[in-house]
Amino acid sequence: MTPTSPALPDEQLSLQAAQAQVLRGDVAAAASTLEAAVAAHPESDELALALAGLAIQRGDRRGAERRLRGILQRAPGHLPAAFVLARLLREQGRMVAAGEVLTGACTASTASMEQRLTAVELLDDCGRQAQALQLCTDAFARGLDDPRLRAHAGALASQLGRFDEARLHQQAALAGSPLALEWHVPLGLAGLQRYRDRQHPDLALFEHYLARNDLSPHARSGLLFALGKACDDLGEHARAAAAWAEANRMVRERQPWNRKAWRRSVELRLARPAPPVQPDTGHDWTPIFIVGMPRSGSTLLAEQLARHPAVRHRGELPWLPTLAPRLDAIASDRERAAQMPLAAAAYTAQLVQDDAPARWYIDKQPHNDMHVDLILALFPQARVIHCRRNARDNALSLWMQSFHPGTQDFACDFADIAAVIHGTRRLMAHWQRRYPTAVREVRYEDLVADPAACIGALADWLGLPAAIPPVAPGQERAINTASLWQARQPVHSRSVQRWRAYAALLPELACMADD
Repeated sequence: MTPTSPALPDEQLSLQAAQAQVLRGDVAAAASTLEAAVAAHPESDELALALAGLAIQRGDRRGAERRLRGILQRAPGHLPAAFVLARLLREQGRMVAAGEVLTGACTASTASMEQRLTAVELLDDCGRQAQALQLCTDAFARGLDDPRLRAHAGALASQLGRFDEARLHQQAALAGSPLALEWHVPLGLAGLQRYRDRQHPDLALFEHYLARNDLSPHARSGLLFALGKACDDLGEHARAAAAWAEANRMVRERQPWNRKAWRRSVELRLARPAPPVQPDTGHDWTPIFIVGMPRSGSTLLAEQLARHPAVRHRGELPWLPTLAPRLDAIASDRERAAQMPLAAAAYTAQLVQDDAPARWYIDKQPHNDMHVDLILALFPQARVIHCRRNARDNALSLWMQSFHPGTQDFACDFADIAAVIHGTRRLMAHWQRRYPTAVREVRYEDLVADPAACIGALADWLGLPAAIPPVAPGQERAINTASLWQARQPVHSRSVQRWRAYAALLPELACMADD
């Protein structure tokens, strides 16, 4: 059990007094109140937790961590303290430490289902998918079952490449709750394999659910994307195109995208002068930014490079797209210059993290193509790889894929996709002219035609040894992009010129400007 005792009356008075002081803006007084109360009641976890929260508010991370670890030393299963500490560690890029805190607290406590779900989501956010999945399976072994936990387990097992296990969890989620359709669990099922038989039970399952008239647009669009994917695998192109067209129409109605705003953002980037470069602080590591359109081969390229033991692949980090507008909002050149080292340090913590050290670190966030000037100002030693794919193939691959709302909202309309491809290519041509030694283009078609030659040339450019050893069994990292299944298959060129199978069905593709 989590040993959290209720606060005594005078403890409650101290907590209420500190809260009132915080509301008045007197944080220093609140800290003094809580410190006096903790001195009087050193065994009070509630007071210590409040004081740790106040330390975080004041920017005292070290003091907050000390308080929180003190609570967990006294009460190893104190989940509220573990959650606060894990979030604090995550903000510092200490993902291994955050995973240890969460798994240790969950092991030492009788966590409620809601607490277990919170822990699983936090572990997933920290990139600790194997630990998150273990929490799920431990719960199932104890007879603690919940469709939400099953859905999480299915997604986590998929990311880790455990596709048979993922299928069992996803089926259990579907059987356990009608809300599994809202969670797009059928779409997760469709992504676990390449369908080769029209009699596969998944197709009947998708069509069974689609026959219902009580589905929300979100649930129906997910089922249509799943059905379209299955039909495409089977070569039923007309049925696939019809399903995707309906799915994208529904998504477009719920998630409008502003093409004019996109074009304005590109023009602003093109007109902006290069920012001042930060002094070289003698970094002995190199950040690698893989940018370009989604579905252009970036996951495949990143996974191939990450096979080298000196490379760490961090997935699609959100940090640069978050830091860039904050820096842009600073009006004073002097203040912005002062904030640049802090931004570099904040991003470095998220990229380097606290696992085994490496020499090269990959960030595969595609939207970093908007921030190449900032990247090379913060990290002069960085290397930027632009993945480029045949425009029509790229457009089709985007249009047939369901994305999380707010990520690639342009992908449900071919005209919008064409605008983003055009803008991205203008940006990358601009960056290559401005930074010719730091930016390199890789074409998807070359990568799949001769991966060894393509990766070997990149390895030379990056300074990596050309011979990349295979990943040892059981060491595969989690993949959390739409390519989580494809990226684990042998490299092939079947998707080159794939658009031609849909040319007669989707005239918008033929109208697109090709390479």
